[in-house]
Amino acid sequence: MAKYLVEKSGPLRGEVEISGAKNSVLPILAATLLADGPCEIRDVPALRDVDVMCKLLRQLGCKVSEDFRKKIVTVEPPAALQNEAAEELAIRMRASILAMGPLLAKTGRAKFPLPGGCAIGARPVDLHCKGFEAMGATVELGDDYVEARARKLVGGKVYLDFPSVGATENIMMAAALADGISTIENAAEEPEIIDLANFLNKMGAKIKGAGTATIRIEGVPTLHGCGHTVIPDRIETGTFMLAAAITGGDVLIRNVIPDHVRAVIAKLLECGVSIEDTDEGMRVRGDVKPLVATNIKTMPYPGFPTDLQSPFMTLLAVAKGHSVVTETVFEDRFKHIGELNRMGAEIRINDRKASVEGGQPLHGAKVMATDLRAGAALVLAGFMAEGVTEVGAIHLVERGYEDFVEKLTALGGKIRRVEE
Repeated sequence: MAKYLVEKSGPLRGEVEISGAKNSVLPILAATLLADGPCEIRDVPALRDVDVMCKLLRQLGCKVSEDFRKKIVTVEPPAALQNEAAEELAIRMRASILAMGPLLAKTGRAKFPLPGGCAIGARPVDLHCKGFEAMGATVELGDDYVEARARKLVGGKVYLDFPSVGATENIMMAAALADGISTIENAAEEPEIIDLANFLNKMGAKIKGAGTATIRIEGVPTLHGCGHTVIPDRIETGTFMLAAAITGGDVLIRNVIPDHVRAVIAKLLECGVSIEDTDEGMRVRGDVKPLVATNIKTMPYPGFPTDLQSPFMTLLAVAKGHSVVTETVFEDRFKHIGELNRMGAEIRINDRKASVEGGQPLHGAKVMATDLRAGAALVLAGFMAEGVTEVGAIHLVERGYEDFVEKLTALGGKIRRVEE
């Protein structure tokens, strides 16, 4: 087991390069299953989840070559794919289910164990199944598996009861090889959806409307291999923006797309943070004004991202004033609050709302990362806490942040990774 040892740090200063987006590269790697030739994916972050996805692709029969020094992964699907995912891989990562749509479209059958991932609330696969059924598939949902069969998928219309990112991606990939036209209504609008659609269109797919609530997919007989560079990770971007703000720092963040973090920018400006777009990147300063409280409410994109709710709560815990955080996306995403309170924060939960009395002095404590983003929130809290903060369960953090310790250390953060 490994843990982070975090100490109170001065203002973070310097430059940081944002890695390729975890939530973009995983569906794109899954989409390579659709190709009749090799695909080269660039700016791939070296993450635990990426490693699991590459192992899953190999288990399904693909030839996978990884060069993380160059941040490149090449995938070459075989003529005949396996269509059952290994349980030991699928249960380790929720994004494994994203290979189901491509396999169903390519082979006519896909069977997957129900996936794992961070324990942040219910994330059922029923919307994925609804989409496959709309394209003519027969779906069987067991206690611990899901299986879909179709001699040939046909175009269909599906309305998502919630704009699920994973369901939108899975249905879009399956529809790319279906006969006829498919439509996804109330689709997720995240930038990662657009990135996946751009990749599929490079392969020869005919997809329009990605990034809007209605996506139209005209199926094609085959897709070919291609190269693609993944977009920057907007959640990592937001995390380093918050790191600069919380510590009263001055950080230039490179390889960013500001439009992808507009909701975060708006809330940081309300808190008194200075943010400037430059030719070199985005400069974030927390040393211009004292931090003040604000309210946030998580929403599907383009609203405030649920993945940044916990790191932003660390900022609210040290800012002056009273804040309310409302979580609308995942019902179980307040587990980090108990850990922050152990460090001296004063946060109370009432159903899906958290009341934060900011400005309380923080102190070091032994805490646990309750999920990927909660781990980042605790590290940022440790930079403001007197004494040493021990953050456990950091394997969750390493699922989504590349070179996290190295990047923070380069900015002046006092953090070490130690093996127990």
